Amino acid sequence: MTSSEEPARPGAAAGPQDTRGASLQPLEYDEPALQLLLGPTWDETLMTGYRWMILGRTLDQRMLGLQRQGRVGFYGPATGQEAVSVGAALASGPPDWVFPGLREQLLALARGHALETYVHHLFADNVDPARGRQMPCHPTARDVHYVSMSSVVGTQITHAVGVAYGQKLRKDPGATLAFFGDGATSANDFHAGLNFAGVLALPVVFCLVNNQWAISVPVEHQTHVAVLADKARAYGIPGARVDGTDLVAVIAATRDALARARGGGGPTLLEFVVFRMAAHSSSDDPKRYQPKEFQEKARERDPVERLEGLLKRLGRLDDAGVATLAADADARVRMAIQTAEAAPQPVPDSLTTDVFSSVAPTPR
Repeated sequence: MTSSEEPARPGAAAGPQDTRGASLQPLEYDEPALQLLLGPTWDETLMTGYRWMILGRTLDQRMLGLQRQGRVGFYGPATGQEAVSVGAALASGPPDWVFPGLREQLLALARGHALETYVHHLFADNVDPARGRQMPCHPTARDVHYVSMSSVVGTQITHAVGVAYGQKLRKDPGATLAFFGDGATSANDFHAGLNFAGVLALPVVFCLVNNQWAISVPVEHQTHVAVLADKARAYGIPGARVDGTDLVAVIAATRDALARARGGGGPTLLEFVVFRMAAHSSSDDPKRYQPKEFQEKARERDPVERLEGLLKRLGRLDDAGVATLAADADARVRMAIQTAEAAPQPVPDSLTTDVFSSVAPTPR
């Protein structure tokens, strides 16, 4: 993690950095550094994180395949961004609220939302809590304080700030996490949200996931700021750039920002630098606008492979363990898909369920 406001934490961005802020080298933490950053159960934390990241990667692969077969209407993969969602889940607690961008569904799962419920949502069946009335990848998970995203860029920022204001007024023990992409930093709600939160010292952590692309627009074409975290200065709040392909760095940075927010210290802007390793969504073709070398650079910073390499080097994982965890994740995803595909479709009358207190008879 680097910041103009605060010194970098030990090991928070291991290896040499490129100009975009994501490490080019394997994770090089040793056990004392991990104990300092993650506590005495660091190995359990990292293994839990790895399991969730493998599940997220497996879910992306399977669901994209099903979308291409016409069995799912839409899908927005989070491949390459798993460490941010899982790290935030491991750093946050039950009282905290999450306002996602497009790719934080894995965060809801790692916070305790059932995989089966999420897959029912993707299939828009009658077991889906929304009964198919919301786009796939836009779930609401009240059980884990995860608010449904909006496809409108940046609107969740001001929504999150509103909840954080309520938390402060009610002396709620939690804080709010607001996720958004690099493109949203050029939206009106970014300015309004950060300004309001800064003035009122609200308990909110702004999680800017910079995956280098606002759909097809590269980050350098929509803002002239080289380090997006530096935008925090305009609002008088701390800003830090974090290697979002490094699970350890994500957990440490998010945990510290949440502690500051809960303790009355106000908001923080965290810029998580990642590389989008897939299309923006199943409706997108990145070959039409991405340079050929971009995906090669993205694969060099694969967060799953980086964490896997660290766990192997520290003796907590081997090839057999990797294969077992991958098989377990695949079995879980396949079972959830099988259950969802066997569920009935919503009946037409459900269209107004939970929408109106009473429905007028249909004219004949």
